[in-house]
Amino acid sequence: MTKTGIPYGKQNITEEDIKAVVDVLKSDYLTQGPRVQEFEENFASYVGSDFAVAVSNGTAALHLSLIGLGLKKGQKVITTPLSFAATANSVLYCGGELVFVDIDPETYLLDYQKVRALLENSSNGEFSGIITVDFAGRMCNHESFKELSDKYNLWYLSDSCHSPGGYFKDSCGDYILAGSNRYSDASIFSFHPVKHIAAGEGGIITTNDEELYNRLLLLRSHGIERRPGNFLSSISEAFGNYNVIDGDYPGWYMEMQQLGYNYRMPDILAALANSQLTRANDGIAARSSIAKFYTEFFEHKAYIHGLSGYVEGHAYHLYVIEVSRRNELYKHLKDHGIYCQIHYLPIYRMPFYKGQNKYTGLKLENVETYYSRCLSIPMFPTLELQDLKKITQLIDEFYAYE
Repeated sequence: MTKTGIPYGKQNITEEDIKAVVDVLKSDYLTQGPRVQEFEENFASYVGSDFAVAVSNGTAALHLSLIGLGLKKGQKVITTPLSFAATANSVLYCGGELVFVDIDPETYLLDYQKVRALLENSSNGEFSGIITVDFAGRMCNHESFKELSDKYNLWYLSDSCHSPGGYFKDSCGDYILAGSNRYSDASIFSFHPVKHIAAGEGGIITTNDEELYNRLLLLRSHGIERRPGNFLSSISEAFGNYNVIDGDYPGWYMEMQQLGYNYRMPDILAALANSQLTRANDGIAARSSIAKFYTEFFEHKAYIHGLSGYVEGHAYHLYVIEVSRRNELYKHLKDHGIYCQIHYLPIYRMPFYKGQNKYTGLKLENVETYYSRCLSIPMFPTLELQDLKKITQLIDEFYAYE
């Protein structure tokens, strides 16, 4: 690694990536153009979904998904407190209300049993939807949550930002890929630099619902329609005295059909994402190998209270260990050039959320315990064996005299 040390996550940019971006810079398109559609098609194929809509970032993907799914002001949404704040914030953007449910301490995922109990004791129509998060790269059991959403007439959105390339086995033994939407209404992904596919910024929504797909396309670009077959205005209202013959619509015509947003992805980012996508499986394999090394090293250490482990289908965006004296260990590693991270402060403990009466004093036992001990240690495909040995030995030495 470089003299600056080992970060917890790092993008891997190759000459092929650079060439893909340079080619776009030499082309006629910088903002949304043919590379975006190409990426959408390639990503949909990669995850096994019918449709994909590329957007400016993962937060935009969350926001548009919730609008498209019909979330309205005052409606309640169930989600996990263990995620980046954007997962919850997107509900507030729509005027919705959040209900946080605790995590399963073994998986770090939204606890299905607790969600089921909440719904069983709720009034009919009290909740609008469920957002699960494939935290650290481990997929939730989407099949189980789909059964709940169907039973209580809820929509179901998967925040899959950590899990492209991940999967779980359903009750039939089928491998269900993150983003395939076999059991969810839609899934969202992010292409932030530390993610599996690093485009700098960018996000994508996948769905198998064609109506939702078309709504998302409209919402992505100001709510403006440019495709003649989808115009809602009458010919006379739209074109006045313009002579429209056999669908020969003027190329300049557009109509705003609803309030939308500028959440488009530029071709520059799509080209980089496309290039990264060609190596996605190699990245998953490397992450899996690193996770196996960590797990074998830590599995029987007395100072480990919990860890991500080595699990089939895990995409390993993060590798988390739970330890006592976490803050001291963090500083010890930093002093030796190992830069770890904490994922995450429970969302309801953020100052903004604490300032709202409904979250004052809220404490969910499992996520609180997790947060007091969690440490995300370096996890990215280009980590070398010597780096892994240095990281694990430094941790082992820190607890040697306990």
